[in-house]
Amino acid sequence: QDFKDLKALCLSQGLLFEDATFPAHISSIGPNLLPEEKLWQIQWKRPTELQRNPHLIMDGVSRFDIIQGDIGDCWMLAALGSLTLRKQFLENVLPKDQGFQDDYAGIFHFRFWQYGEWVDVVIDDRLPLLNGRYLFVHPRTSNEFWPSLLEKAYAKLRGSYQNLNGGFLSDALVDLTGGVQVQFSLKDPPPDLEEILKAADKSRCLMGCSTTGQASRNIELRNGIVQGHAYTITGAVKIRYKNGWKHIIRIWNPWGHGEWKGPWSDESPQWNHVEPKYREALLRNKDDGEFWMSCENFQEQFSWLYICNSTP
Repeated sequence: QDFKDLKALCLSQGLLFEDATFPAHISSIGPNLLPEEKLWQIQWKRPTELQRNPHLIMDGVSRFDIIQGDIGDCWMLAALGSLTLRKQFLENVLPKDQGFQDDYAGIFHFRFWQYGEWVDVVIDDRLPLLNGRYLFVHPRTSNEFWPSLLEKAYAKLRGSYQNLNGGFLSDALVDLTGGVQVQFSLKDPPPDLEEILKAADKSRCLMGCSTTGQASRNIELRNGIVQGHAYTITGAVKIRYKNGWKHIIRIWNPWGHGEWKGPWSDESPQWNHVEPKYREALLRNKDDGEFWMSCENFQEQFSWLYICNSTP
């Protein structure tokens, strides 16, 4: 489907685009994601019907715009969270020639890397709702819609929303960058793991990590870490701590809430031994799903580390 041609046609006819190849229908959700009675209750609405003044992007793109919905696509959203930190990749996936303000025709497009080339995926902007709630990813700011529309385009690429329910973070990192990914088992980590993390962060790689367990169950441990879940790594630094140095890692949960409660978490006493200027620069004490932890705790709590870059 050619985005420009379809958009021009809709504008000339004064119509909003309706995508026959990924219709506002149960087939686009998938037959087994929800009980049948709920599937029939789904309503499809455009952002213009949901909000008076919808925007594709407001105040730039951020991982904090994303809150995971009722589908197990943390593997894709964790990769997306990492993508928001790397503008050189982001602009490729999220073309700028679209929005709700100028020449709105209910049509959007996003780009993903598939089998050695960039594929342009065209969608209409009808989103599935159940009992007035977003079924899938919902925006933290009520009138910002890039996360929902990008998720819909990825669902179309994969055949249905149901096909996003469980997957590999490593696949999503490649689909969003066309890059090369490498994974490390944290049960048998490389001896220079701390240096690898710091170097990857410095060279602006995309990074993620995952915990063991069944993704379908999403058990949250008492320490705040979710089992069978994917997270984004958003930073790795070495800071002065007491009389020495400490490697700490910043991690984000695509739920948009739910954080580690151990050492180096938002309220932990370790921050009292860090110089105020560094503490202020690094610590965001909010329930936004993002937290710091030590490299040792990271290895204990997570099972895999994923690093993706445009070159090996």
